Amino acid sequence: MSSPTAPMSPNPEPDAVSGPDAVSGPDSAPGPDPELPPESEPGASPAAFLLDRGLARPGEPARWTPLAGGVSSDLWRVDLPGRSLCVKRALSRLRVAADWRAPVSRNAYEWAWMRFAARHRPDSVPELLAHDAEAGLFAMAFLPPERYPVWKTQLFHGRVEVTTAAAVGELLGTLHAASAKDADLAAEFATDDNFHALRVEPYLLATATAHPELSDLLHGLARRTATTHLALVHGDVSPKNILVGPDAPVLLDAECAWYGDPAFDLAFCVNHLLLKSLVLPAFREDLLRSAQVLAEQYLRCVDWEPRQALDARVASLLPALLLARVDGKSPAEYLTDDRHRQFVRGAATALLRSPLPTTADLLTTWTKALDGSTDTA
Repeated sequence: MSSPTAPMSPNPEPDAVSGPDAVSGPDSAPGPDPELPPESEPGASPAAFLLDRGLARPGEPARWTPLAGGVSSDLWRVDLPGRSLCVKRALSRLRVAADWRAPVSRNAYEWAWMRFAARHRPDSVPELLAHDAEAGLFAMAFLPPERYPVWKTQLFHGRVEVTTAAAVGELLGTLHAASAKDADLAAEFATDDNFHALRVEPYLLATATAHPELSDLLHGLARRTATTHLALVHGDVSPKNILVGPDAPVLLDAECAWYGDPAFDLAFCVNHLLLKSLVLPAFREDLLRSAQVLAEQYLRCVDWEPRQALDARVASLLPALLLARVDGKSPAEYLTDDRHRQFVRGAATALLRSPLPTTADLLTTWTKALDGSTDTA
């Protein structure tokens, strides 16, 4: 990893519900006095945290730049003489239209997940610098965006490289395999309440409320997901949280970390590629191929349970996540065309009512539906 003094960049992409704001550079949005960085939550000063951990020195100038787009945390780039780093703090109320609250203790689990990932794949997370569990703060190195572009940005700019998807699938499968059947990790990440608040309720249960005709199916998927405990789940494997590093993908934002159903991570990531294949028809073929290869590379790593069992859970969960990005608490910000939203509702409803046995089958069905629609070109 880069040294703590190297300029580095965390995820500058907006969260799916925050809109397309770009991250300001350090010269365009100077922060306040270094002792008073932007505050939105009560608690310990982030500046005092850096001083206490020896990451900043008394009296030296510091520029705090809020990084735009986060809905679940405050995130700052901190420029100090000759070095830059990131400070992150979890919010108790997420920045979305709906009233969505979650315990700030998730910050400690994110830190713990990143430490786990660093032990097994050191190149898969930023360098970790310091953590204050009581204050819900941690600091990490800042990766330069010119060397670590955000995958979501690349995809929307038409740079759809199947090799990137393959690397993401392999990395995710490797981390799941390293954590499977680990009783210590299961105890450390018994974060069922966090995962319910951040994923099960806003995605599956909120969508069930919006679609009472599908309520039994969605509640069944929610129960199955919540009661499956097989591996350490990241919980937010989205292109906005993946940097395309020079050697390997870098995963960010593990606030939802939970020892649970690894099928959730694979379904969550493939879901994003399917939605982008809908709204980016010029790159549709490569996006669908990326989804296929990502799933294939992941499934090659599955050795903790029968592959077909996990694959079937992914295939049945994916339609629920598709529908959630239209009618759940976290709608995808790029689904602005009502024709696209209606397509997702129709396709997801059909797949929920007639679940398919494999992810490959689902991708084939989704592709045929796209090809047969006059409103998705």
